[in-house]
Amino acid sequence: MHLSAPDEKLMSTTLASTTPSDNTPILLSDAHLPVVRSPMLDKNGQLFAYELMFHRDDLEPDAEAQLMRRLLSTITDGVMARLVRGNRAFLRLSRDLLMEQIDVLAHHPRLGVIIDPTSINDTALLEQLALRSCSLLLDLSELDANTDEPYGNLEPLLAMAKYVRLDAGALDARTLALRSAQLHARGLGVIAGFVDDHEIYSRCKPLTLQAVQGRYLLLPEEIVAPVLTPNRMNLLRLMNALQENNPGPVELGEIIRDDAVLSYKLLGCVNSAYFALPRQLKSIQQAAIFFGVARMRNWIYAMALSGMNDRPPELLRAALIRAHMCEKLAQGMSTNHQEMAFMTGLLSLLDTLMCAPMELVLSHLPLAPEIREALVGGSGPFAPLLEQIYIWEAGELGATNVQPQNILRMATVYLEATQWADQVYNFADQRAY
Repeated sequence: MHLSAPDEKLMSTTLASTTPSDNTPILLSDAHLPVVRSPMLDKNGQLFAYELMFHRDDLEPDAEAQLMRRLLSTITDGVMARLVRGNRAFLRLSRDLLMEQIDVLAHHPRLGVIIDPTSINDTALLEQLALRSCSLLLDLSELDANTDEPYGNLEPLLAMAKYVRLDAGALDARTLALRSAQLHARGLGVIAGFVDDHEIYSRCKPLTLQAVQGRYLLLPEEIVAPVLTPNRMNLLRLMNALQENNPGPVELGEIIRDDAVLSYKLLGCVNSAYFALPRQLKSIQQAAIFFGVARMRNWIYAMALSGMNDRPPELLRAALIRAHMCEKLAQGMSTNHQEMAFMTGLLSLLDTLMCAPMELVLSHLPLAPEIREALVGGSGPFAPLLEQIYIWEAGELGATNVQPQNILRMATVYLEATQWADQVYNFADQRAY
């Protein structure tokens, strides 16, 4: 996926309705911490941990320190726990802030710290980290790729660390295998980082690794003769039926009437505490009347896609997050366009989910031209929204000359999207009834 800088004018227009004026003080709160969770997956595609990455390229040192302190304060009030769903998480802090907040970190064993080889010369920091037994991930991605004995004087760090991360994209297959084996033999959990395409991922699969991290997860594999399996074809038929003939509440209920599992999950989700409805909805028809047909149809798509249990859960969550973000970023557009924006975000990973080219998958769906243009040609009204999301996912928005107020707006949208996506996925992933 090519990430280019977004059109700043389009981005400003999109966010204008919710962006404060230039004279408004920027206050960091729970609602808009500019942080992205980057998943590390084990060899079975299950979540091992998140890395919390920050959009902070344009922040002054004092503002960056404020951001980090605010983030650490969310440990106690539960915001971070909701963001990472109680899973293990790693983050990188400045040296001063790490020394200042080391007691907070020590009391949260599932929160780890990323350190660099340069820390080897900081005796005071190492003493404090050792004293409090903090969970450390030593990032070795900057080591010379051409050296067979790269660790040099890093023995004290290797002895303290629990995990190490290698730059799998910078190492050839032989060196990656050698270094991962050496580090694993020392009892360290090895994480392959910068796995940004499937060729690199193929080099990682046979190795003894704790986890793999990178953009490969969101990219479709190149398959010579792609075949849509019966389950995938059934899903596309459902999506097609939901699009054809503009079904109303009654027709919507009839379309999924025979899928008892999907109906059960969907009603469980809309009746959950997350939506805080004034009364319980007892049928898809009632839900469609209450929420609106278009919104309910979009949620059926989301629930159906999230039920694909042969794909990594974090990939499915990513599709849901994109859907919600697209819808929120389109708030300056018409209601119809907001609903189409949701579909655009949700389907932006359809080729990766279906293991087939986007053009092939979309040939089975009667989509609006605006959605198809964004997904296939990268054009039309929704393409800039997707571009913003791609850059946000990569942790690069702070380097695109976007105003800080807009970064904070994106942060709010992202945090809302993660909570919504996790809620929907939890219901879609239910196994027992």
